[in-house]
Order: sequence, then C-alpha cells, then structure tokens
Amino acid sequence: MRKRIFFICGSMNQTTQLHQVSEHLREYEHSFSPYYCHGFDEILRRLGLMEFTIIGDKLAGRCRTYLQDHGLPIDYQGRNGPYDLVVTCSDVYLQKNIRDNRIVAVQEGITDPENFLFHLVKRFRFLPRWFAGTAATGLSDAYRAFCVASEGYRDFFIRKGVRPEKIVVTGIPNFDNCRRYCSNDFPYKHYVLVCTSPLREIFRGEDRKAFIRRAVEIAGGRPLVFKLHPNENIARATREIHRYAPGAMVFATGSAEEMIANCDVLLTRFSSTAFVGLALGKETHSDFNMDEMRRLTPVQNGSAALNIADVCRRVLEED
Repeated sequence: MRKRIFFICGSMNQTTQLHQVSEHLREYEHSFSPYYCHGFDEILRRLGLMEFTIIGDKLAGRCRTYLQDHGLPIDYQGRNGPYDLVVTCSDVYLQKNIRDNRIVAVQEGITDPENFLFHLVKRFRFLPRWFAGTAATGLSDAYRAFCVASEGYRDFFIRKGVRPEKIVVTGIPNFDNCRRYCSNDFPYKHYVLVCTSPLREIFRGEDRKAFIRRAVEIAGGRPLVFKLHPNENIARATREIHRYAPGAMVFATGSAEEMIANCDVLLTRFSSTAFVGLALGKETHSDFNMDEMRRLTPVQNGSAALNIADVCRRVLEED
C-alpha cells in the first residue's frame, strides 16, 4: 500500500502552497483538510468567535471551495486516518489527532510582530500559542522539520527559540519566483499601490484615516491604487478610501502580486506582499524594519515546492 500524507491547509496562500508541494509527491496518497480545531476551541468556532482566524467558517469555506474546484480529496479533520505524514501550514495550533504523527511544518510568509501576548505565551507554555498569532510560529517543536523562506528567517526563528537542527531553508512556493508576476494582464502601470491589512477584523485596531493620508502623502499626486485584504470589511474600507483619498482606485479582488509588479511604490502594514515588492526591486514601505525585511526576503530559487517535497519525502522514509 502507498504511504499516506495529510495536508492541513488554511488561508488561500497557505492552501495554494501546500497544493504545490503535493504535486511533487505523486507517489503517495494524499488527503487535504481546511484548518480545524478541537474541544473548547471548536465550541468557540461554532459560536462564530474564531472568524478572525483560519479556523473560522469564512476562510475554511474558501479553502474547501479551492480543494473541491481542483478535485483534491478532502478528509475534514483527518477522520480517515491514520496517516504516515502530516504537512501543516501552521503549528500555532496543534490538532489533537496529529500529535503522534510525523509532521512537517511549512512557513506561510511574514509573521506577526512580537507583542506582549507573544512574550506571555513564550513564558507560560500552558497558554494557547494562537493567542500570539503567527508570532508563535515554530514554537510547538512538534514537527520533524520546519521549512522556512530564507537564511534570514532561519536566524530569525532560532532567535525565537526554534531548534536549529529542525529548520530547513527551502524557500516558500508563492514567494520563490516573484519575477513571474511581471507577466500579467493588469491594465494599469506606474502608480503607488497600497495593500491593506485586516487589523481591525482581528481586533488589533488601526487608525485607517492616518494610514490613507500617509498613502496620499507618499503618492504625491501620482495615481493611487488600493488592494484590499480579502478578510477586510470591504464596504467600510472602500468608503473610507473614497473619503480620504478621492480619485484613488480600489480593488477588492485580483492578484495583489501582479499589481505590485506594475507599481512604482508599494505601501503595506503587516503583509507578506512587502516581500514581493522587495524581490522585484520596488520602493517598499511597511510597519516592519525594512533592513530586517530585506534580510528575511524569501530566496528566489523557483523550486521551493520541490524542496519542501524533498524534505517531506526524507521525513516520511526515515527510520
């Protein structure tokens, strides 16, 4: 019998990356699942209190639709296990039914800032890691291997406390060949692009008025384009932009990466799209330290999915 791999997906970025990895592991049997939880967290999810996470119905629904549209076998919550290997998009929550499995964790992209909750979670290990958001990525130590975006990120995660021998620099699939986004059909060029973040939707708060005015200042009269994060309140965000940046174009859908390829300047807050701007040599602004962002930028090797698949194969076949 063929060995079985279970892919735990999440956001569209996470889901598409794991799908790409699976394409290089065709000799094994695959199953996929939207992100899921157990126990008290499942109660919170059913009450609609986890909608700001990848466990919520909104993002899980998008993931399921993608899996169905691509004809991928779905085993929600891994009920048809056992599996020989689990490949997960995030270890900030560790599902009960995979804790005894061989696990490979794959970095999604940029991680949240290390705020008070991060330091609290790191000190008091009984607290749920997801309290700290993606800042707690890698801290579970439950995996055999952790695939990361760059040497800069290897050093970054070691500083956080991740065991060096478990980290493998592979690149990450959606950010390993940003030049491909330069060939696109987006009809506009030479503008200032603003990629927003859903900070208010995850209860972190944001002075959106000040952010929009900063975008107007950076644009300095140049065309201004806003690409809204899919998790945002689209109606509210559009209304605010039209009020404080009249004349700006607003897009709720479309490829942010292709829009970045055509822009002259990119402005974000806490978004992995900053990596695309840096990789393409764009003038890029974000709330992170930009010198550190340059060190963290994913390697442009064009083979991240293959590299991660090779790590999965090694973990799966080792004694």
